[in-house]
Amino acid sequence: MIKVENLTKAFGAKLAVNDLSFSVERGEVLGFLGPNGAGKSTTMRMVTGFIPPTSGNISVGGHDVLEDPIGAKRLMGYLPENAPGYADMTVRGFLNFVAELRGLRGDERKRAVNHAVELCFLENVLYQTIDTLSKGYKHRTCLAQSLIHDPAVLILDEPTDGLDPNQKHEVRNLIKRMGENKAIVFSTHILEEVEAVCSRVIIIDRGSIVANGTPAELKARSELAGAVHVRARGTPAAVLSERLAQVPGASRVEILGESDGRVEVRVYADKAAGATLTRNVAEAAAREGWQLDEIHTEEGRLDEVFRTITLPDTVKAAA
Repeated sequence: MIKVENLTKAFGAKLAVNDLSFSVERGEVLGFLGPNGAGKSTTMRMVTGFIPPTSGNISVGGHDVLEDPIGAKRLMGYLPENAPGYADMTVRGFLNFVAELRGLRGDERKRAVNHAVELCFLENVLYQTIDTLSKGYKHRTCLAQSLIHDPAVLILDEPTDGLDPNQKHEVRNLIKRMGENKAIVFSTHILEEVEAVCSRVIIIDRGSIVANGTPAELKARSELAGAVHVRARGTPAAVLSERLAQVPGASRVEILGESDGRVEVRVYADKAAGATLTRNVAEAAAREGWQLDEIHTEEGRLDEVFRTITLPDTVKAAA
């Protein structure tokens, strides 16, 4: 549904987006991650036809965004950052206006507006003007306008920005449901949203794609993926650490804490050794006669992968 090839955007001497290529299929929810200024919003604006690329090609549903912008935009719903709207319009008036722009008339328009209002929980503010709304309701109103024509493609820039925890949960569930039969791209800084909603993730940094895969694939790149957490009693930390470092499949051991005769350590996995570390640690504990309070295998963490990939090299070196 979305195909981006060698997309580049320069603002004077600054290269905001550098040779991006990716695609999004129907039934896919693509999370777009990156630090501030990485080029996420600029990419979304080019995909929606809001700004032209310096070079590259974009097609939506087979329509070239530059050659056939109307055909492409008919298929798209777009929630820009900062949720713009007409301040003096009521919520209902604004949604009716957008529905008319989308070519909806009569009962069809009424049904579309009512459905968008229901999806975005706007019943309580329908007759308020947009300038009197809270940030969260403004954002939900702009989300509603992006859905009003039931588009096949959704481009959502920070769709949960300004929402309270309950509203965030509602919007995440809505995106997940819609993602079953639409192609959705949304940017976020909230990594738990990515794990809850996305079928695939792209991380962009300084205008370039630095990672592309499912949340599980990216988490597997974490140093913590496959590590074994051990809490034991009655064994000195130095002894525990020394013995565990010799376990097959261990790359290194980190002492996490020691108090009241209890020691917590983390045994990091040698990824090349396969998924046998937990069993090897348990067997070592049985041989040594350690008193274990806890042993479990840890999952990778998306925030650690994100930081590792996007931190400047100078910061990585200092760390």
